Amino acid sequence: GRMWPYTVGFTVLPHVGGFLGWFLNRKEIPAWYEKLKKPSWCPSRKVFPVAWTMLYTGMGYASYLVWNDLGGCSGKAIVPLGLYGAQLVLNWAWPPLFFGARNLNMALVDILCLDGLAIGTLCSWYRINRVAALLLLPYLGWLAMATCLTIRIWKDNPEQKPGKSD
Repeated sequence: GRMWPYTVGFTVLPHVGGFLGWFLNRKEIPAWYEKLKKPSWCPSRKVFPVAWTMLYTGMGYASYLVWNDLGGCSGKAIVPLGLYGAQLVLNWAWPPLFFGARNLNMALVDILCLDGLAIGTLCSWYRINRVAALLLLPYLGWLAMATCLTIRIWKDNPEQKPGKSD
């Protein structure tokens, strides 16, 4: 019965940065993002909040499972939870880079590094808790799409890249 605050805390944590990123950059979406050239397979704006709510909930709960299986913040937890924390920071950094700074170069670098850290997180978690690792699979699938989308927007909107037309 004592574990539910941890379960809730770990599950809610990813939503904090996600919500903050949306809140701080929400005005840039209609003002700037809608005007960018995007591929035909770009998801509707309405899909993103639903997708991220499910993805953040899954990864947050998965992080709780790993933390719990490792007995809390033990020495064994440094790498698996460190990888998770690092990828979460890069996840949270993407909206301010892309929407806030409108820096497609840095947003692309960010998401490519994020992909590597997310894969590393999944690999390190697989040995600890297979359910936790499986809970990351939808996130990795979405990241693959988001990476392809970022690359296409980066390629198709060269005037939006800093240093090209300033």
